[in-house]
Amino acid sequence: MRSAILKFMNQKWVSPFILAVIVVNAIVLGLQTSPSIEAAIGGVLGLIDTLCLGIFTVELVLKLIGQGPRFFKGGWNVFDFLIVGISLTPGAGGLSVLRALRILRVLRVISIAPSLRRVVEGFITALPGMASVFFLMALIFYIGAVMATKLFGGVFPQWFGSIGESAYSLFQIMTLESWSMGIVRPVMEVFPQAWAFFVPFIMVTTFAVVNLLVGLIVNSMQEAGAEDSNSATDVYRTDVLARLDQIAARLEALEKR
Repeated sequence: MRSAILKFMNQKWVSPFILAVIVVNAIVLGLQTSPSIEAAIGGVLGLIDTLCLGIFTVELVLKLIGQGPRFFKGGWNVFDFLIVGISLTPGAGGLSVLRALRILRVLRVISIAPSLRRVVEGFITALPGMASVFFLMALIFYIGAVMATKLFGGVFPQWFGSIGESAYSLFQIMTLESWSMGIVRPVMEVFPQAWAFFVPFIMVTTFAVVNLLVGLIVNSMQEAGAEDSNSATDVYRTDVLARLDQIAARLEALEKR
């Protein structure tokens, strides 16, 4: 029975069908946020949403039966299990907030699309290296926040009155959101030499550390893609060798005749 279920689930049309259901479900969940559309066809949208959830549940049950205990050894299987489990949780009473989490079903497209899986796997692979970069950034922010509080906190308490406020203002400056006209130029009107603090901070955080994070993620994605390519090559080589063995066996049998 398990082999029959696995054979059914591995058919070529199953993944595109599930992907189409995910897209339809995402559109439905978006339409349900509109009061006018909900008032007009809310019943139909609710029916489609329930049908999509039913398809996801059936797919999950079939995978559980087909793969058995091995199901929970796959990270993407566990991911799908959690997403569908959240969707099946009743949304009444104190758990009504979980109704908003139904949109998480759209994330299942990651487990269906191999290219998206590679992106996520590359990101996860980069996490150890990113932790070191985050620690470096936290250290820079702490030093910068202490300095900014000491230098500018007395005149601009709304931005640099405490370490927390200074850190938030520096984060805004790092993102380059209204950093010049919003914060730096007003500060420079009182402290003309303040550029000597802000410009190096931007150079280090925005252009150096952030690009270092991007480089780590890109490198991890390239490594993940290379591993997939090597795995595909190994599978192809194994398949070719198996066919050559079959041909050799047939030739041997013909020679014996």
